[in-house]
Amino acid sequence: MKTRTYASIDGNEAVAKVVYPLNEVIAIYPITPSSPMAEWSDAWMSETKPNIWRTVPLVVQFQSEGGVAGAVHGALQKGTDYHIYSVSGINVDAAEYVQDCGRSRYNISYCGAIARSPSFIIFGDHTDVMAARSTGFAMLCAASVQEAQDFTLISTRATLESRIPFLHFFDGVRTSHEVDKVETLTTEDLQKFIPIELVIAHRSRALTPDRPVLRGKS
Repeated sequence: MKTRTYASIDGNEAVAKVVYPLNEVIAIYPITPSSPMAEWSDAWMSETKPNIWRTVPLVVQFQSEGGVAGAVHGALQKGTDYHIYSVSGINVDAAEYVQDCGRSRYNISYCGAIARSPSFIIFGDHTDVMAARSTGFAMLCAASVQEAQDFTLISTRATLESRIPFLHFFDGVRTSHEVDKVETLTTEDLQKFIPIELVIAHRSRALTPDRPVLRGKS
C-alpha cells in the first residue's frame, strides 16, 4: 500500500512542484501574484535539481509576457517539454495562443488570475482568463491548493494526449498564497501518470532538416 505524504504549501509552490519535474524549459516573467512559481523553479535550477528524466530544466527569464509567449514557439517547434507561468499577460499572449491551438501544439500556461478591467490591479478576478476564451485553449480552474497541484499534472497529461493547449488557472490572490495541507505527488506518481510514449510522440513532431515540413504560411 502506498504511503501518503503531506505538506503545508501554498498554491504557487504546489504548481511549481509539479511543473518543474515535468519540463525541460520553463519561461518566466515574475510578476505579482505568480512570482513564487517562477522563483521556486529558478531556485531549483540553481541547485541543479533534476526533472523526472534526470536532466536539469532550463529556467529563462524574459523582459515581458510577450517575450515569454514568443519563446514558447521556438521551444515547442523543437519538441521541447515547455511550460509558462503567467498573470494578466493573457491578453498580451492571445495571438500566440490562437496559433498554438491552430497548429495543435502541446502547451500549458499557468495563471494566477487577477483583474485586468478597468485596469491592471492586484485583486482576485477572472477577467484576464476570460480574455483567452476565444483562443481555443481548454481551461481548468483550481479552487484549492490541492486542486492546483493535481490539475497541473492532469493538464499535462491531457495536453499531451489531445494536443490541445491548456490554460490552468486559479485565484491569483487567495489560492496562490493560501497555505494548506495537501497530499503531495511523488516522482513515481509523475512518472506513472505521464507515459513516456506521449513524450516521445511530442518530440517526434519537432522541426528538423531530416524531416522538412511546412508549418504556418503567414
